Amino acid sequence: MLIRELDIPEDIIRFYEDSGIKELYPPQAEAVDRGLLERKNLLAAIPTASGKTLLAELAMLKAIRNGGKALYIVPLRALASEKFDRFRELAPFGIKVGISTGDFDSRDEWLGANDIIVATSEKTDSLLRNGTSWMEEVNTIVVDEVHLLDSKNRGPTLEVTITKLMRLNPDCQIIALSATVGNAREMADWLDAELVLSEWRPTDLHEGIFFGEAINFLGKQKKIERRDKDNATNLVLDTLNEGGQCLVFESSRRNCTGFAKTASKKVGKLLDPDVRGKLAQMADEVESTGETDTAKVLANCIRNGVAFHHAGLNSSHRKTVEDGFRQNLIKVISSTPTLAAGLNLPARRVIIRNYRRFDSNFGMQPIPVLEYKQMAGRAGRPHLDPYGESVLLAKEYAEFEQLLENYVEADAEDIWSKLGTENALRTHVLSTIVNGFASDRAELMEFMGATFFAFQQDTWSLEDVIDDCIEFLTDNDMIVKNETPESTSLSSTQLGKLVSMLYIDPMSGAKIVDGLKKATNVTDLTLLHLICSTPDMRQLYMRSGDYVKINDFVMSHSDDFIEIPNQFKQTDYEWFLGEVKTAMLLDEWISEISADEITQHFNVGEGDIHALADTAEWLMHATTKLAELVGVKYSSYARGLEKRIHYGASPELMELVGIRGVGRVRARKLYKAGFVSLAELKKADYSILSKLVGPNVAANILSNIGVRVKKQVDKSTPIYSNTLDTLLDKDQKTFSDFQ
Repeated sequence: MLIRELDIPEDIIRFYEDSGIKELYPPQAEAVDRGLLERKNLLAAIPTASGKTLLAELAMLKAIRNGGKALYIVPLRALASEKFDRFRELAPFGIKVGISTGDFDSRDEWLGANDIIVATSEKTDSLLRNGTSWMEEVNTIVVDEVHLLDSKNRGPTLEVTITKLMRLNPDCQIIALSATVGNAREMADWLDAELVLSEWRPTDLHEGIFFGEAINFLGKQKKIERRDKDNATNLVLDTLNEGGQCLVFESSRRNCTGFAKTASKKVGKLLDPDVRGKLAQMADEVESTGETDTAKVLANCIRNGVAFHHAGLNSSHRKTVEDGFRQNLIKVISSTPTLAAGLNLPARRVIIRNYRRFDSNFGMQPIPVLEYKQMAGRAGRPHLDPYGESVLLAKEYAEFEQLLENYVEADAEDIWSKLGTENALRTHVLSTIVNGFASDRAELMEFMGATFFAFQQDTWSLEDVIDDCIEFLTDNDMIVKNETPESTSLSSTQLGKLVSMLYIDPMSGAKIVDGLKKATNVTDLTLLHLICSTPDMRQLYMRSGDYVKINDFVMSHSDDFIEIPNQFKQTDYEWFLGEVKTAMLLDEWISEISADEITQHFNVGEGDIHALADTAEWLMHATTKLAELVGVKYSSYARGLEKRIHYGASPELMELVGIRGVGRVRARKLYKAGFVSLAELKKADYSILSKLVGPNVAANILSNIGVRVKKQVDKSTPIYSNTLDTLLDKDQKTFSDFQ
């Protein structure tokens, strides 16, 4: 089927033809035949790189041209940014694109001016909770990676969000995109959608197992030259010799980094001087923008054309690695499976070096087939590679046979709803009542009857769990329950509305309110531990050497904790120590301990510090709002901590860190040099500032606080004028965030 044959405007047809897309792939053509452009719901369960995004674009563009608005839901912020950048290419058609992934208590009404809004499932849920008006105008909804309904963390939110959107906009077209799953027909039936189910790929995928000095594919073998004692390294070198790139999936961050270091010693020898020069610049940038030893290790790997990628890296370094790979400068990425979850980074060969993952309850366990298929699906760059190869590694013949049966020849598992527990349902029961989707128990059960859980199982199996949620919310003053012989009416209280709008677990809200009421001696540690005791905070893992050290810390800071559990209740006390460990990290962060020291103290990555700080800032913001509502005296204290967590700095630096381009490290340098406030900084001599923070940074800082810095005479020295630029452009971001 040709693009030109589609029922879409001529200028859009030319756009795709000019970009090289003149004919649809078979799954895309089938989607059109099944009503994609006729506003029919559709589930496309097709492999990676087989054209899912184009399906979404065609449906969205046609709807927008007819006066509609589209919402594109993704699971990850990184994927949201990727899709946002792609959809901005539609700007020549007058298409406005917005993105929203944070600020969970905001309506983001400004987004309503856009034609396409890209958001994570959590952000979409929060927009619904906050009553965002433009949500009712959306008439095309795209749900990317819809198989994540099976995720115990993200699945319940995605499921309830889809259910609410179908209830809010019953005439809306839903386009669900997924990897191939076992029960795609069941998912399509739930969505009342046409199903496109296909294994077709634009680049052939060969799935094999390395065993006996060769990759064993179905029906053929490929011998691999032995150049190193490590089989995965030999596979990498073979790929590079053929002109391809490699993704290597590892089971842990440590293994991921270790393999990158090992492989880089061999890969570096294969690079030409031009590539080496560009990699050196990239490595220097990584090293100069990192605060930890990990950044130095990553930089050294990049110099040799190899990188590692995991959540312990900060976001800028992860993006550098991704961009370097897309530019074919970085030849090999050693990654944890997070890279397989949606990001568009295909490679000639995917090597799954370890198919087992650590489970805290059961130890090392084999990964699901669906996860394997996600990783294997990254093999083969469309229009660049003649084929793609995914390779598992076997040490003995019995393992070879097992991998062949359980992965290469296996079908992906069925997707099952994870909505059936109180932990998963509690927050969604509250939001359903707050938003008016249900005003009594019968309506609540009716709403839950529209979920995927109820589609797979009888709704009555949710009744006991829902009643437990209602009881909890009633006991904690978040809803009011009035029982009559005819019905049980349910309405939200001010506290319930606030908890829902803040986008926190009602259990977190209850813990925070209870803690604020009990607190008598409030310090930084008091409030930090309070938020770390909530289910919304991911706690740090307790290692064997932590118990004595953290217990001693608790004993020496006993007055700072609202409540300390009985040490003889072992499970409760161990959980408490994990909360304290997490609070200790945050305390070091706001005390300006260097990121390098924090990573060493707590055995975490720089990315983990920022992730924990982001969550802590959100929970401290919630604490501020809850303190104001219940009338306790700690709201201003919490507000100050919220800002300190954001910047990772002490109270005296708050004025300086609010200036764009300063940051906590530079702020401390400026403060020690006597520039303790904005007023002092405005009077600063440029030459002194340039010695402290460098000439370019000094010029930028002065410009950002309204001090005019004239055009540079040479590349290093600006002509400085200590004159306030009072006529700053309204769009120029200066220190307005601080003000």
